[in-house]
Amino acid sequence: MTGLFGGAFDPPHNGHVALAEAALDHFELERLLALVVVDPGHRDVVLDFPARLRLAELAFGGLPRTQVVMEENPYTVDAVRGGRFGDAIFLVGADEFAGFLSWRDPDGVLAEVRLGVATRPGFPPEALDPVLERLERPDRVEFFGIPEVPISGTEIRALAARGEPVDSFVPTAVAHEIDRLGLYR
Repeated sequence: MTGLFGGAFDPPHNGHVALAEAALDHFELERLLALVVVDPGHRDVVLDFPARLRLAELAFGGLPRTQVVMEENPYTVDAVRGGRFGDAIFLVGADEFAGFLSWRDPDGVLAEVRLGVATRPGFPPEALDPVLERLERPDRVEFFGIPEVPISGTEIRALAARGEPVDSFVPTAVAHEIDRLGLYR
């Protein structure tokens, strides 16, 4: 089975890596594709695509069976349409899944791929029940645990903008590249 982990990765951080590592193990993935979206339809990005792709390669490049690839479709439903990835599971965090009903055609996503939802300790599972109840195929959603990694891309960008170190929150190679190129300043 193929795992799909899509996002802006602006920047990729330790939470992203923890989710990818846990998914590789939990789902016994044959391969994991980190899909770096060129122009995300759901959020603004700070860095241009080549910089985000480079950071993602640094973040995920050391993981087994993992490849970082460009994704031109801004919306997940368009990326997975037509069985493009075969037997696949699209990976998201619980916070992202809480807003899944606001995605473009969530039931269309589940018609094409299963959804693997990473839950961290302390996240209230009942917060996700209203989402599951409104899906046509809640059986296509599977939960798996990840360790607590308390950080967000917004916080990392703010730290980097102030010239503060981010090496506690992103993989070492990513921190070096952010510092070397003065990204987010």
